[in-house]
Amino acid sequence: MRGSDPIREVHILGAGRMGQGMALAFAYAGLGVTLIDFKTRHADARAAFAAAARGEIARQMRTLVSLARITDAQAEEALARIVVVDREGARVTLGQSAIVFEAVPEVIEAKQAAFDWLCEHVDATTLIASTTSTFLVTELQRIVAHPERVLNAHWLNPAHLMPLVEISRSAQTADSAVQGVVALLKRVGKVPVVCGPSPGYIVPRIQALAMNEAARMVEEGVASAEDIDTAIRTGFGLRFSVLGLLEFIDWGGCDILYYASDYLARQIDPRFLPAQRVVDNMRDGRDGLRDSRGFYEYGNVDVQAYLHQRIAEFMRGLDSTGLAPVFNAALSRTPDPAPAS
Repeated sequence: MRGSDPIREVHILGAGRMGQGMALAFAYAGLGVTLIDFKTRHADARAAFAAAARGEIARQMRTLVSLARITDAQAEEALARIVVVDREGARVTLGQSAIVFEAVPEVIEAKQAAFDWLCEHVDATTLIASTTSTFLVTELQRIVAHPERVLNAHWLNPAHLMPLVEISRSAQTADSAVQGVVALLKRVGKVPVVCGPSPGYIVPRIQALAMNEAARMVEEGVASAEDIDTAIRTGFGLRFSVLGLLEFIDWGGCDILYYASDYLARQIDPRFLPAQRVVDNMRDGRDGLRDSRGFYEYGNVDVQAYLHQRIAEFMRGLDSTGLAPVFNAALSRTPDPAPAS
C-alpha cells in the first residue's frame, strides 16, 4: 500500500448488488467511493445504469433513515461520497488508488478481463481485493501482475450491514497486503478474519452443511420448515452469536460432541462421524474448560469472569430479541385455551 496516510477513498470495480453494498458500507463510514461500471454500454444505457445503481443505494439509505439509524441529512452526505463512473471515467483517479475491490460476475472470463484492465491502469503497489466466493486467491494470482498484492475479501450480504469480511490469502500474498486490508476494514467497522486458500472460506463452508442438513430434515419429515427455522433462530443462532462453534465445544466439553457424533453417525449417516481433531482432543485430554485446555487454552484465564462475561453477552442478545426469561411469567400470562374436543 502506498504511503502511510490512511485511505480516504476506495475504488470498487463492478457496480452490481455486491459492489453497491460495499460502496454503501464505505460511504456510510465516511470514505469516498468510486464505483466503476465495468460493463461496456451505449451512452444512454450507461447513464440509466448509473442512475439505477445510485437509486438502489439511495433506497438502502432511506431504509436506514426509516429505522432511525441516520438522519436525512446524513443519508444525503453519505450518498454524495459515492461516484458511479464507467471505465473511461475511472481512469482519472485509478492510477492514484491505494486499493481496488473487484466485484464483477463470478465467471473466470469476466475476472480475467477485469484484472487485465486493472493491471493496465493501477500502480504496481495498489492492493487488489477480489470479493469472489468461487475462485481461490491462488487461481486469481495466476492472472494478475504483481500477485503478492492480491487477496480475496469475501463480504456477506447485505454488505453494508454484515460485520464479517473473510480475507483469504495464499503464501504468495504479502503480509503487508493483508495488514493493509485488515486495517482498512476495521476502520470502517467491519470484522475481518483471515483464512487460507480453501474452497468455501469459513462461513460458506459451514453454512452449506447446515443448510443442506435442514433441507434433509424437511425431506425426511423430521419437522416442518417453520419449526426448523424457529429452532435455528431461537436456539442455534442465538447461542452462536455469543459463543463460536469451537468455543462452544470447549464450553460444553469435547466428550459431548464426540459421543453425540458417534451416535448420529450410527443412527443416521457416517457423515456425522467426529472430526479427527475432536478424536485427537479426546485422546489428549483436551476436553475444554474442565481440563483448562481444548481448542483454546484456559490455564491463565479467570474462568468465572469469562463465564460471567459470556452469560451477560447472551442475556443482551435475549433482551434484544424479546426472548429473555421473565420473572413470574407463568403468574401473569393467560394460559392458551384448551383445544376443542
